[in-house]
Amino acid sequence: QLQLVESGGGLVQPGGSLRLSCVASGFTLDYYAIGWFRQAPGKEREGVSCISSNGGRTNYVDSVKGRFTISRDNAKNTVYLQMNNLKPEDTAVYYCAVYRTAVQGVCAMSPAFFRSWGQGTQVTVSS
Repeated sequence: QLQLVESGGGLVQPGGSLRLSCVASGFTLDYYAIGWFRQAPGKEREGVSCISSNGGRTNYVDSVKGRFTISRDNAKNTVYLQMNNLKPEDTAVYYCAVYRTAVQGVCAMSPAFFRSWGQGTQVTVSS
């Protein structure tokens, strides 16, 4: 059964860093774009970043550009989100998900296009 598991969240001070991991089981990530999303209390889920199936295309929401980096290691069936210079407004539950179809070159950030959501990992940025 297709499953995604996120890890790496935690409590960090403003300006700190975290690296989130999204490990897939039950299927091979190689053919799928992956997205990272976040949801803060009282807010809608928003797309943070995406990466195409071969890693050649990435995209970021404006608020994290220059601070977050998405990458993937298909041999490990894992996608990462390196988050640097974290801000209090980055506090949220972070989720990864799989693009709805196996297609090359796609990098989308609308939650509606994704499936098989992980359980999420909490990121809290506070002094």
